[in-house]
Amino acid sequence: MSVNDVDLSLCELDASEMVDGFESGELSPVEVTDSALGRMTDAEPHIHAMYLIYHERARAAAAASAQRWRDRKPLSPIDGVPVTVKENVNLEGEPTPWGSAASLPTPASSTAPLLERLTARGAVVLGKTTMPEWGMLSSGVSTLHPTTCNPWNLSWNPGGSSAGAGAAAAAGYAPIHFGSDIGGSVRLPASWCGIAGFKPSFGRIPVDPPYFGRTIGPMGREVEDLARVMGVVSGPDDRDPYSLPPQKISWGDLEFKTQGLRVGLHLDAGAGTETSPEIAAAVSDAAQFFESQGSAVEIVDPFFSDEMLERVDMFWRAGHWLDYEALPVDRRGLLLEFIAEWCRAGSEVSGLDAVRSSNAQLEVAIQTLRATQPYDLVLSPVSPDATYPVDWPMPSNDVTRPMAHIGFCMPYNMSGQPAASVHCGFTSDGRPIGLQIVGPRFADREVLAAATHFQRSHPIDRPWPRPWERP
Repeated sequence: MSVNDVDLSLCELDASEMVDGFESGELSPVEVTDSALGRMTDAEPHIHAMYLIYHERARAAAAASAQRWRDRKPLSPIDGVPVTVKENVNLEGEPTPWGSAASLPTPASSTAPLLERLTARGAVVLGKTTMPEWGMLSSGVSTLHPTTCNPWNLSWNPGGSSAGAGAAAAAGYAPIHFGSDIGGSVRLPASWCGIAGFKPSFGRIPVDPPYFGRTIGPMGREVEDLARVMGVVSGPDDRDPYSLPPQKISWGDLEFKTQGLRVGLHLDAGAGTETSPEIAAAVSDAAQFFESQGSAVEIVDPFFSDEMLERVDMFWRAGHWLDYEALPVDRRGLLLEFIAEWCRAGSEVSGLDAVRSSNAQLEVAIQTLRATQPYDLVLSPVSPDATYPVDWPMPSNDVTRPMAHIGFCMPYNMSGQPAASVHCGFTSDGRPIGLQIVGPRFADREVLAAATHFQRSHPIDRPWPRPWERP
């Protein structure tokens, strides 16, 4: 089959459609993989979502999957389905540069649990998606590769730090893309790219190397695809001491009843940027949908504060100052200046303040759990505003207040609660808006079911973007 014979729309099928086609024999993993690689060939010069593309490795995996389907021996519900992983997911023998030209090109000594599980269960890993400098920016700005752009408008930011995953999903590279999230890095690009993203309960998917608050989560156009893959990649691993014990979860059961639910509506984060009227209106409309179906909706008062936000930011700065100091002197100048300046402020953090800022993470967790405990679900914006210029590293574009936009997201990294982003509308100038749906601790299936229910009732109301076809 020549490149010209490839149906480049096949990669836009959802995972269920792909698997149904594999099972019936009407579709092959090889065709779908060729479609995905062809889509990347067309789109990458415009959006720069991929750090690495595994052309030959992906084709070999697709061929092996096709044989398994012919033999009626698929390995999992995602056998043959194309996926991507974020640049910071280790593959043995390959450097993991974290979006920065300053990082030393040291090969990873082992493969991350996520990548091991995807490969072992037959997924076709297409490659790695881009991330910004050291993963500490809500954008696609990096010294290592070209700036990642939002497919809806190339002058808009895709968000981050899972920038490439968000852009790749919106551009239809594949149904499933994995990002990581320590303060909104799955949910923010999901919101700003008009797709779905899921931050599971802390520890649900093991992370290596582990870090408090960091989770790995799937992203894609369809919430149901995110639920499908969770059953493949969840479960404990000794390399992550935070990983949760085994839990029997019916990931395929997405039935959801709104009648009688107590739902919190949270429109004021209490810290950082004020919620824009358009964002507040879209999220309020979503709450009215739940109310119209029998849920009791109540306003959630602010439980986060600027002081808490500043303390956590201080902790992150101090930690990354250690990373900055560990760089060889001749490589420090390669770091993006915005991040370098942010790190240098960490050098001024005293020992006492470092302890206080560390303790602040626990305080955020306690306050978040206390405020959300009365509710079956909490609805909020993902971000107080929609996307922003593509070349800005952060929405504020201000290194003295870089985290002003994460007041709705970051508390749930500290509390460990599952949280999803699902598209809920557009601003008057066409920028996507994301609704955050949060559940109690460990209620991952319930959050995905609620997000699926909302998405089915509120499908995206315009064609997906194709910037490579624009004149």
